[in-house]
Amino acid sequence: MAKHRRPTARIVRRIVIALTAAAATLGALWWLFFALKPYTIHPEHLQARYAHATPDSQAGPVQLGPVEVVQVGGTTAWAQSLSFRSFDGALVLGRIVHPTDPADAAAAGATPNQRRVMLALHAMGRTQWRWWQGEFKGRPTIENTHRLAERALQAGHVVLALDARGHGDRKDPHQPLIARKLLRDLHLWGQREPYERLITDTVKDYRVLLDWVARQSGLDAARVRAAGYSMGAQMALLLAAVDSRVHSVAAMVPPHLDAKVAVVAPSTVVSRLAQVEVWLLTADDDEHASLSESEALFVALPSTAKRHLRFPGGHVLPAAYVDQLQSWIATPPRRSP
Repeated sequence: MAKHRRPTARIVRRIVIALTAAAATLGALWWLFFALKPYTIHPEHLQARYAHATPDSQAGPVQLGPVEVVQVGGTTAWAQSLSFRSFDGALVLGRIVHPTDPADAAAAGATPNQRRVMLALHAMGRTQWRWWQGEFKGRPTIENTHRLAERALQAGHVVLALDARGHGDRKDPHQPLIARKLLRDLHLWGQREPYERLITDTVKDYRVLLDWVARQSGLDAARVRAAGYSMGAQMALLLAAVDSRVHSVAAMVPPHLDAKVAVVAPSTVVSRLAQVEVWLLTADDDEHASLSESEALFVALPSTAKRHLRFPGGHVLPAAYVDQLQSWIATPPRRSP
């Protein structure tokens, strides 16, 4: 009966070398064909990517639902659903929430352009409902954006929030996990166009909304502020960079993005924020932006009206961050000199 011989050390080495070579070859092929490569976007191309009022725009009028009395945190507010067709004909869904009954605004002494406006931009995989509710579909709003919206209402702001493309009530029922798929395809297969389109088109949706705000006599469209969490922070910075109607931004834990997705990277547009008040809130152990990356973003901001608030922990900020933003909310937005 033949005996089984153990592989010799030489055979083992050959197998290891062959496997290593195969892995290296596959890695090289992946880098060659799929890995994202940095690119440069010139200012005129950037402006064109975010242009919304083009001759072929399909934007339609904003439709408002009936006024409902709601509770945002412990504060009574008056809410209306809103919908409109955006620049490309896509249906946009969101909500406008008033600090007082809009029907009583005139009786309360409101004058045209008196109500300050705050745009509220949600995180990836979330929904605009996270700005109004401490719990949504049985899951807590761990980013505490509902508490920030409550503070804004208490300070007299009208707060508007939209669902981002592919999120919330705009989600494709056949693709329920769009955020996960976008990020997987972006990083694994180098498919940046769907991710970039999600960001740019949502920013353009907000620009269309701002056109409507500008036509409302009771809203101050000249000094709009924007607050965003994670992806929402990224979009708030981009919006302020391409639309001068946004004077002030509170950016909570924006993800670090580089020139591999230049058109949607905040680092690409910082030079355009010289006159925008920016409060940057970051976490020291954020898995989506290192401390050094967050500090570099803050240093690059040319605005003299900027603040950097650092917090311990990861991407979910401590609930107390809302308290740190009280003065940002209470003070009228101002442009950097």
